[in-house]
Amino acid sequence: MSKRSSDPRNLRGEAQLRGIRPRLELLGRPARNGALSDHFDGIKYFNPVRAARGLGEVLTWLRTRKPSRWPVWEDNPVFPPPAARLGDSVKDWSTTFINHATVLVQIGPWNFITDPVYSERCSPFTFAGPRRVRAPGLALEALPTIHAVLLSHNHYDHLDVRTLKWLAERDNPLIVTGLGNKDYLHRNGVHHVVELDWWQSTPFHELKIHFVPAQHFSGRGLRDRDMTLWGGLVVETGAGMMLFAGDTGYGPHFRQIQEKLGPMRLALLPIGAYEPRWFMGPVHMNPDDAVKAHIDLRAEKSLAIHFNTFQLTDESMDQPVKDLRVAQQEHGVALEEFVVMTEGETRAFTY
Repeated sequence: MSKRSSDPRNLRGEAQLRGIRPRLELLGRPARNGALSDHFDGIKYFNPVRAARGLGEVLTWLRTRKPSRWPVWEDNPVFPPPAARLGDSVKDWSTTFINHATVLVQIGPWNFITDPVYSERCSPFTFAGPRRVRAPGLALEALPTIHAVLLSHNHYDHLDVRTLKWLAERDNPLIVTGLGNKDYLHRNGVHHVVELDWWQSTPFHELKIHFVPAQHFSGRGLRDRDMTLWGGLVVETGAGMMLFAGDTGYGPHFRQIQEKLGPMRLALLPIGAYEPRWFMGPVHMNPDDAVKAHIDLRAEKSLAIHFNTFQLTDESMDQPVKDLRVAQQEHGVALEEFVVMTEGETRAFTY
């Protein structure tokens, strides 16, 4: 039987983050960044296959939505902390599910974290916006040294500038992200940043990190919609590929990633924030889409992310996992091939 955390509401971590004051730039616009391409028109980025919804459809959803009731708070079980360093060989992989799209991925001697979000709210404000219903599964101060951050895009539930500043001050990790995000991070005192276009890569010691397509959009204010690039990230090792898909709708990019880079040893795939489908379909996968992406990627294992922490859309908190298990059965994907982890749980992925 699990016991309660000694800091069940992340009070110490939130207190540390509240002392960090990011620049509030609701009217800001990033500098133009990128060459003309099939996803950049000189001012904005766009999805080549399927456009995201416009303002009119956003207002329709807000006016007609019927959100399910979520709990006010859920306590997490307590698990042993992950190792500070997994080992010497890049054949050794481990993941710790922290919350939402935040996962600690340990590959040999290297510690990666995906879209680290530790703030109480995913919002430009500390007093309003979606509020977490559970603490991070691994306390902020319990994180091992982070060597690299895989940052998919700039939405508030993925780019938490307070957490990034805290990590930058403690560890100075390399942050790998999409075009246009470096300028914003630099203005907030986060400087160890490499930004990439789709299909570009950067070396990381004996590894390589690729920025790959996703079907989504970007924006943090009133004037910067789609002015920075969104995407997923692949860590290439001598012992296989790991994909962090970021935030994405389903599309042909999953098959393209597999064809260009090879099958995935591990894929971190979003399964939540998908109802109603008429509105969320272009930018958020549902569990059935996630299973299809797992198949397209020829993934050995996939890990469910992007659920269970912030109520962003209309489905109930427990619906994504239920729908995932139905989708696996319908597509003939074995239960153990698509892993659902509890916040704070660590799991090894053997070679």
